[in-house]
Amino acid sequence: MKTHLIFLLLAGLTLMTSCEKDDEASPASKTIVDIAIADPQFSTLVSALERTNLVSTLQGPGPFTVFAPTNTAFSQLGVDLAALTDAELTDILLYHVIPGKVASNDLIEGQTYATTASTNAPGGNQLSVLIEKSTSGVQLNGASSLTTADVSADNGIVHIIDAVILPLDIVGHASANSNFTTLVNALATAPGDLVNVLSSDGPLSVFAPLNSGFAAIESTVAALTPDQLATVLTYHVVGNANVRAADLTEGMQVETVSGQTFVVGLENGPMLTDQTGQISNILLTDVQTTNGVIHVLESVIIPNL
Repeated sequence: MKTHLIFLLLAGLTLMTSCEKDDEASPASKTIVDIAIADPQFSTLVSALERTNLVSTLQGPGPFTVFAPTNTAFSQLGVDLAALTDAELTDILLYHVIPGKVASNDLIEGQTYATTASTNAPGGNQLSVLIEKSTSGVQLNGASSLTTADVSADNGIVHIIDAVILPLDIVGHASANSNFTTLVNALATAPGDLVNVLSSDGPLSVFAPLNSGFAAIESTVAALTPDQLATVLTYHVVGNANVRAADLTEGMQVETVSGQTFVVGLENGPMLTDQTGQISNILLTDVQTTNGVIHVLESVIIPNL
């Protein structure tokens, strides 16, 4: 009897030890969705994910980086989510997702553009979001701030934000970036209703000069007539095409909305040669918007005037 009792105790101990090892080998899941469900401040976000069938996506292996708006952020948006189609809501939600795991210390000081999971763009290209890191924190599209960073998940990372970010068109992206204020002001003042032109369905491709590019030719710009200014601005726009960096070739002549062409150079880095023979370096390519793409130019290109 004593031998049987010892055997049973040993068997029970072995079973308990085995169960404990199984528990240690299979800890509780903590996906991005689990984090959202466990926190009441994300109930609106969770409901939106459920409605659009994105729960299973964000429970997948990833990794994903999610900028998670709180309930307050959704209420401050001033948009009735119930009035949006599932497709519209899906685009907004996926605009808050970046493929890969990006912690706050991975972000560089200054401005950068990240590729989101939203493909509501010409050609199904993935939309870009502007991320700006400074001593005062991190902002998205100049409108939403990180309030809590680096909430770790098994399949990525969550950053909590104080405002919902909406996919932007060409004008929206230019307006969100403080390096394009001169361009935005010029578009608003030149004849031809250019702001509305660049807010149209497109697709359009814009080669956008920085503020410093305009400053370098300030006296030239000041001497332009309104119609000449419009010609200069439309010389930076390619109509009916979402021309990405991969579409550019050496020596390619590109016709613009102004009716004049510039020449693409790639051998010594991407650059454009304008009608006056001057060269402008392309500093950044493929900022994808909902109605086209932006490429950042170091300087203003000049057509025949």
